[in-house]
Amino acid sequence: MAKMEVKTSLLDNMIGVGDMVLLEPLSEDSFINNLKKRFDHSEIYTYIGSVVVSINPYRSLPIYSPEKVEEYRNRNFYELSPHIFALSDEAYRSLRDQDKDQCILITGESGAGKTEASKLVMSYVAAVCGKGAEVNQVKEQLLQSNPVLEAFGNAKTVRNDNSSRFGKYMDIEFDFKGDPLGGVISNYLLEKSRVVKQPRGERNFHIFYQILSGASDDLLNKLKLERDFSRYNYLSLDSARVNGVDDAMNFRTVRNAMQIVGFMDHETQSILEVVAAVLKLGNIEFKPESRVNGLDESKIKDKNELKEICELTGIDQSVLERAFSFRTVEAKQEKVSTTLNVAQAYYARDALAKNLYSRLFSWLVTRINESIKAQTKVRKKVMGVLDIYGFEIFEDNSFEQFIINYCNEKLQQIFIELTLKEEQEEYIREDIEWTHIEYFNNAIICDLIENNQTGILAMLDEECLRPGTVTDDTFLEKLNQICATHQHFESRMSKCSRFLNDTSLPHSCFRIQHYAGKVMYQVEGFVDKNNDLLYRDLSQAMWKANHSLIKALFPEGNPAKINLKRPPTAGSQFKASVSTLMKNLQTKNPNYIRCIKPNDKKAAHIFNEALVCHQVRYLGLLENVRVRRAGYAFRQPYELCLERYKMLCKQTWPHWRGPARAGVEVLFNELEIPEEEYSFGRSKIFIRNPRTLFKLEDLRKQRLEDLATLIQKIYRGWKCRTHFLLMKRSQIVIASWYRRYAQQKKYQRIKSSAIVVQSYIRGWKARKLLRELKHQKRCKEAATTIAAYWHGTQARRELRRLKEEARNKHAIAVVWAYWLGYKVRREYRKFFRANAGRKIYEFTLQKIMQKYFLEMKNKMPSLSPIDKNWPARPYLFLDSTHKELKRIFHLWRCKKYRDQFTDQQKLVYEEKLEASELFKDKKALYPASVGQPFQGAYLEISKNPKYKRLKDAVEEKIIIAEVVNKINRANGKCASRIFLLTKNNVLLADQKSGHIKSEVPLGDVTKVSMSSQNDGFFAVHLKEGSGAAGKGDFLFSSDHLIEMATKLYRTTLSQTKQKLSIEISDEFLVQFRQDKVCVKFIQGNQKNGNIPTCKRKNNRLLEVAVP
Repeated sequence: MAKMEVKTSLLDNMIGVGDMVLLEPLSEDSFINNLKKRFDHSEIYTYIGSVVVSINPYRSLPIYSPEKVEEYRNRNFYELSPHIFALSDEAYRSLRDQDKDQCILITGESGAGKTEASKLVMSYVAAVCGKGAEVNQVKEQLLQSNPVLEAFGNAKTVRNDNSSRFGKYMDIEFDFKGDPLGGVISNYLLEKSRVVKQPRGERNFHIFYQILSGASDDLLNKLKLERDFSRYNYLSLDSARVNGVDDAMNFRTVRNAMQIVGFMDHETQSILEVVAAVLKLGNIEFKPESRVNGLDESKIKDKNELKEICELTGIDQSVLERAFSFRTVEAKQEKVSTTLNVAQAYYARDALAKNLYSRLFSWLVTRINESIKAQTKVRKKVMGVLDIYGFEIFEDNSFEQFIINYCNEKLQQIFIELTLKEEQEEYIREDIEWTHIEYFNNAIICDLIENNQTGILAMLDEECLRPGTVTDDTFLEKLNQICATHQHFESRMSKCSRFLNDTSLPHSCFRIQHYAGKVMYQVEGFVDKNNDLLYRDLSQAMWKANHSLIKALFPEGNPAKINLKRPPTAGSQFKASVSTLMKNLQTKNPNYIRCIKPNDKKAAHIFNEALVCHQVRYLGLLENVRVRRAGYAFRQPYELCLERYKMLCKQTWPHWRGPARAGVEVLFNELEIPEEEYSFGRSKIFIRNPRTLFKLEDLRKQRLEDLATLIQKIYRGWKCRTHFLLMKRSQIVIASWYRRYAQQKKYQRIKSSAIVVQSYIRGWKARKLLRELKHQKRCKEAATTIAAYWHGTQARRELRRLKEEARNKHAIAVVWAYWLGYKVRREYRKFFRANAGRKIYEFTLQKIMQKYFLEMKNKMPSLSPIDKNWPARPYLFLDSTHKELKRIFHLWRCKKYRDQFTDQQKLVYEEKLEASELFKDKKALYPASVGQPFQGAYLEISKNPKYKRLKDAVEEKIIIAEVVNKINRANGKCASRIFLLTKNNVLLADQKSGHIKSEVPLGDVTKVSMSSQNDGFFAVHLKEGSGAAGKGDFLFSSDHLIEMATKLYRTTLSQTKQKLSIEISDEFLVQFRQDKVCVKFIQGNQKNGNIPTCKRKNNRLLEVAVP
């Protein structure tokens, strides 16, 4: 029997109602209670038809594992419990298999989990699409674009620690196989006002805190930043640190993500420099100053911050300082320069910071698009993911909330239109009669905002462009004039009499009846935020920067491209972006994720019904349910319907052999369901009322219980029968084994009895035979004893006879032996008297020598050549031998010691041996030099960059590089010089500059003179008439005299084949130019301790006082 595959369903083990379309009765309270019931059981996803409602759990749930991904992969949307993976899989399979472009719209207020939902959608698509090196690289780049955009576009708010402060729409492009090729990101309305000011309890954008926390000290120095947050006015201090957020680790994550996406190192550095410049702009402060003409102007208090900003951006400091103090207005070839007061200067500073950061963010999006865009020109399938602000209703609503809510009105409009269109298309496809559905059309609200003549945005633009005094109050007056009669517009100043008594509406506010409820807007700041002006002087100053990125961010600052036309307003730009987005969404098949925040505390397991009810209203979820339920509440393919409910009819259970539709018709006829409650489509059964579906579920549940009882009954009967048969077989086996055992015991008893009888009979026969054998044995032993006695008597007689004969023979042999011994002893006495002395002497000498060598073996000294120990001589006659052995042993251990030397060590010892021959017992300084190794290159010229010039000038191998003191010929004072000895020359160089002062070939050196005392003075005598002898001989002082003289001697001998003369005397002559001077060494007490001093006595005498 084939094993039947068990499939789960949305309706199995359902907590509450998994699909709100099936909620009965449908009301706001039942809707909220159903969400709460599912939330309390960790069911955070609920369907409204094909729409997924997601509640932020504020904790990690084990429902996003790779096993879950495989569970929802290639499964029907309603086959498993509600999950965001089900919607992602449905969208991906529709794109891959049906060639339909898809879009996933994620909406909800801040903190509802929109960003996490978009990440889950992208991660699911990345997990189920194809594999391969190129595909994996594209997927990794698409996924790693999120950390970069979050760092620059997200911030901590009172509602969310990672709130997206911009709208993002990403088109992911796929090939015909469903493998990702690339993507395109669009951003909407970055909240750039957050750069200069944050509400209490909120932070600036993440990237500022990440740089200060995670950048290395070296990078911070390059960016001219400090880690202390309190140093920067643009950073709020009350929420600088966020629990559970590691800004340093996030900074490393962002740097790694930028590298994966494709940012070059110099691009990353440029981006960080711009961010640092924005941060330091907030530290620029101004002070008032009066001019002669009476006008107020502003001056920068501390120019140090301005200087560092200019160094970062490559801007001339005077240019940027002037841009903060003056404003140039151009009109028809005329330029008028006006001063800025302190308030205007602060406005200009903040406007520059906001524009700089906003343009940097737009550039980042463009740069990411260049990296992740599809590289091929083939036709592509597209899946769009929209993560944008939800509807916002705050206590103080301004221009930002106004355009955000306008965008949500447009999304709601397209949501209703596409939902109805999808319903209508399915009804037509299934050949079901379409009935018109009544619903609220919010087109009238969209028209109130975006109408080109009478819309609020149009009037705001018109007011911004109007000459004269323009304020927020004049804008409100204009709204009161144009929109006074509009049914969705309210104002205290409105001429409509029905609002005259509404005291809850302040004078500086207006109210719009949105689809999600009434929202009151304060007009303060509408005009300035819509203008979003940046003085042309600042744009031109930014364009003059030597920083390539900043220059690219301000193309309008180029003097060659001056455009006197006013730039488009923020409202008109956003309106155009929304229009483009709506056109894009209308070309794709929509999928919706509605995100809900359960509480304002960002805590798990808390469900605030009032807050959730507020979000359900402005998300229009109840209206969505009513639209879906206006026709048929539930639909299901015939195969799945028959598989689920076939056990309710005897004709379809357990197997239906015909078409699935015919089986469903038989099933519904058997259950007597009214015909008006359902309709048959081409491939699906449509059920109008949820009560009918729940009735089917109740019948199925009861039937499953009956089937379970039947299965249990059959199983118990089978189990009892099986147990009885097993007991019966066991009884038979036990009886047979017992009978066998009883027979075996009986056989054993009979066998043992027979053995006992047999043993007794065998014993009797054996004893009888034994008695007979013993009698025979006694007879034989008696005869043997008699014979033995007789043989013994005969043998003793023969023995006595033989002994007598032997005694006679032995006497003869003894006499003969004594005779022979006498003859031998007589001959030996003659021989011994002649040679005994010499033999005893040789024997005694041999024993003494043997004892001597054995004792020497045990008393041998160590193998160290300097060990002078030697065993004492035992006998006087061994004196010469003892000395010779000592000499041979010393030579042998010296050879063993020399065999261990490397070539370098042999060279060192050869130099030491040469020094010994030259200076031992001649120079008092020599004993102190014996223990010092000859290093030669004391200055390490090749490693010290200070002597790079000297190293380049000397091409030969340097044998000695040492600092010596050169004695001045005139006054006897010392000057430091670098003494270099190469294979062919002696060189003297200046110690500070490394410049070569003198160069003497070794062939021109004739003699080296020195004293016999404990000093380091020596003279180098040069050949008369040589080129180097123009100034005479050299007189030096060195701490390594013995080594320098030895190496100079050996090098001269090697090159010239002549021995260099070494003169050791306390008086010697030195040739100084044309004069010969006597250098005399005397003993004396020194003022400087033990340092020898040199003093010129007269023109012919130079005295050196040695301690």
